[in-house]
Amino acid sequence: MPRLASVSRPAKCRVRSGSQHPTEAFELECRRCGGGVWHAGKVTDRDFGAGETIGVVARQLGVSVRTLHHWDDQKVASPSARTSGGYRAYSAEDVARLRRVLMLRDLDVPLDRIRFLLSASAAERRQELADRRVALDEKIRRLQAAAKAVDQMLTADETGILLSETEQKRVLGDGWNPLWSAAARERWGDSAQWAEYAERSAHRTADDWLDITESMHGVHDDLASAKRAGTVPGSDCANSLAERHRDVMSSYFYCTHSMHVLIARRYVSDQGFSDFNDGMEPGLAEWLMQVIDANARAHGIEPETAEWE
Repeated sequence: MPRLASVSRPAKCRVRSGSQHPTEAFELECRRCGGGVWHAGKVTDRDFGAGETIGVVARQLGVSVRTLHHWDDQKVASPSARTSGGYRAYSAEDVARLRRVLMLRDLDVPLDRIRFLLSASAAERRQELADRRVALDEKIRRLQAAAKAVDQMLTADETGILLSETEQKRVLGDGWNPLWSAAARERWGDSAQWAEYAERSAHRTADDWLDITESMHGVHDDLASAKRAGTVPGSDCANSLAERHRDVMSSYFYCTHSMHVLIARRYVSDQGFSDFNDGMEPGLAEWLMQVIDANARAHGIEPETAEWE
């Protein structure tokens, strides 16, 4: 008669006598395997020496039962032992092989390559590790660059422009107020356009902002000249200027013709915008709004029903 094994039972295990005779071996039904796997058999010392079930090994390695089944199917690592109940089990040697497989998978080595490496020469294994070390260095550099980009985007989302106040004055002009970015974020910080603006701002240098500022100043100068020359809204010249203005606005976020109309409304209704435009040429704010409205109509947008898109 086999000697009864000493079993420390998990909370979910149910152990009952498989026979009326108290000296008979027990039958064990246990959910320890996980993954819906049940095992039952006579529990003897030899069972525990034979190896561990797939569920137990999966938990030890931090992988899924499905993963171990897949590695078995691919002939990479298979259980070599069996319990007295006939269930396949992993020996200590099998688990050691699994740990090697897991290490190589963490290095992004494909399973086909792992199958080869497990039986390869020492020189081949060392070369593979050396190659993977180089690849890891490159991956680390990419991840560090990605982390830096995320930090920049978070900062840009908070501040708008990644320039010091001194740089902002130099690039954007003495008339620029750094507090305007904070005001803009408070008003539009939850919009898709602010997100787009912040993402673009995160990658822009002082020279990039200088180019945008010069483009905007150039458009404003030409608009003021056109207003003084009596250019009629809706004319080819006026429509061309409106498109140039919309293009520069799209440097911050993509500006549709409908959005352009609504922005022009603020040039008249907002005192700060009105003073800025009329400071370049009296009446420029109202005239620019008319120019933008006429250009929108030429592109199939009715200014009276324009919406923020």
